[in-house]
Amino acid sequence: MSPRAACRLETLGFPDVSDYVAGKADWLAHGLPREGEKAAEPRAIDLAVEDVVTCGLDDRVGEVRERVSASRYDFAFVVSANRVLLGRLGHPALEADPRLTAGAVMEPGPSTIRPDSTLEPLADRMRSSHMTTLPITDPEGLLLGVIRRKDLEAAVSGGPAPGVADCMLP
Repeated sequence: MSPRAACRLETLGFPDVSDYVAGKADWLAHGLPREGEKAAEPRAIDLAVEDVVTCGLDDRVGEVRERVSASRYDFAFVVSANRVLLGRLGHPALEADPRLTAGAVMEPGPSTIRPDSTLEPLADRMRSSHMTTLPITDPEGLLLGVIRRKDLEAAVSGGPAPGVADCMLP
């Protein structure tokens, strides 16, 4: 909102008013709460699950491989200490020498989506590219979760959204 609008809200008695300079698009791209006519329209962040395996650049491939084997995924994301997405460890990387580091074998810069992505175009993209998952990041690259195509397809077709138990670690 503009500084003038923020000032007006303060004069109306609102105690905690902030001037969010970056704007509405940035707010939505960070997956922050929505209001208004389209607030109820489902977005990617609404289907995000957080149970994907993550590791650091210096984690050993052998250790990461064990964690991936115990998960429902066949990959891991390489993240910084503050969860910025740096890369992906797919099947070939996970089969590398177990003593190598994730940073040495990762696929850098995986394709991502923003939290405010609408579902139907996203479903089309995932179908046409034969993707089963896509990481969701904010504009600074912070990993917020992953969207699974099966959950997306269910949501687009009017099926049930994933339940809390479906989002928990196995």
